Amino acid sequence: MLNGLWLGFFLTAAVAALGRWLIGGDASVFAALVESLFAMARLSVEVMVLLFGTLTLWLGFLRIAEAAGIVDLLARLLGPLFRRLMPEVPAGHPALGLITLNFAANALGLDNAATPIGLKAMRELQTLNPSTTTASNAQILFLVLNASSLTLLPVTIFMYRAQQGAADPTLVFLPILLATSASTLVGLLSVAFLQRLRLWDPVVLAYLLPGALLLGGFMAVLATLSSAALASLSSLLGNLTLFGLIVVFLLAGALRRVKVYECFIEGAKEGFDVAKNLLPYLVAMLCAIGALRASGALDIALEAIRWGVARTGWDTRFVDALPTALVKPFSGSAARAMLIETMKSHGVDSFAARVAAIIQGSTETTFYVLAVYFGAVGIQRARHAVGCALLAELAGVIAAIAVGYWFFG
Repeated sequence: MLNGLWLGFFLTAAVAALGRWLIGGDASVFAALVESLFAMARLSVEVMVLLFGTLTLWLGFLRIAEAAGIVDLLARLLGPLFRRLMPEVPAGHPALGLITLNFAANALGLDNAATPIGLKAMRELQTLNPSTTTASNAQILFLVLNASSLTLLPVTIFMYRAQQGAADPTLVFLPILLATSASTLVGLLSVAFLQRLRLWDPVVLAYLLPGALLLGGFMAVLATLSSAALASLSSLLGNLTLFGLIVVFLLAGALRRVKVYECFIEGAKEGFDVAKNLLPYLVAMLCAIGALRASGALDIALEAIRWGVARTGWDTRFVDALPTALVKPFSGSAARAMLIETMKSHGVDSFAARVAAIIQGSTETTFYVLAVYFGAVGIQRARHAVGCALLAELAGVIAAIAVGYWFFG
């Protein structure tokens, strides 16, 4: 799928460029294409410089959190909830511990740890599955919740905004939190409806109701604030949460007698390796999207959407953020490149770039997650997993646009 998507970007750019030359008489389009390729390759390296530092720093602190037992603590707290949401999984089964560890790691931004844990959880769930090729209810719920984007601290998005010169990189913290809550809630409710899960179970309600009331009350308070106050609060909470977590990790590590400095260095080395491996993907996708933009193909597509939106009488400013949303279900690297390109083209603190950042933080690469998690255990029939995951992703995009207007419109 990714091969086809990447090749399609270049072929579309080629067709659009030929059209501009043969029909429009614009022979300079080919010079613009070549210039864009070199510019995007240079931008990739510039992004990587900050990415090296950010991932090295964050994974160092997260390794301290792991060693201090914070991830295990979160897993124990979430365990009773998942026992009710997956009734076919016996109490004490290894899958439940791995599932809760996966969600705890995702919530803390431990993507590198969450994926292998998630694959182990899917394999354990497969041991309970009577079919070797059809997804079970528990596997579907696990996949949809993973695909609905559960990361509550989008450090990499802050990093991309910082690299592009944002005045306050964490300004999008609250909008992302609200949008990702919407996508996760829709994912859970859609699966619960189709699987007839007992969400009114006292234990489930004990987990979900306080969170829903807290989120509802928080949104009611936010509704009383002006746009300037909302932006200021988002900045304060984003920076306070990020630094507060670092302090909590260090204190927890010290109390558990973890050698925090040595542990940090160990995690930082891993961060360096992770960042190093991302460069080829970033170059590939940024260059392809740069060609798409330089050829005029991307602008043509966006203008067509803008025309359709304008016919309905809606505000069209969000249209420039849609490229990130359109490719996100297929490829995380393509969506990341689209986000960076939008920041570069429109300005990092433009409305389009902010909404694109919210979309990137509140949705997930549905088809990639589907392929990796189900492919690892040989599942061929996904049943309602794809529909529920795409519904959650659509909810995340709509919520991202809505809160973008609420906070920055």
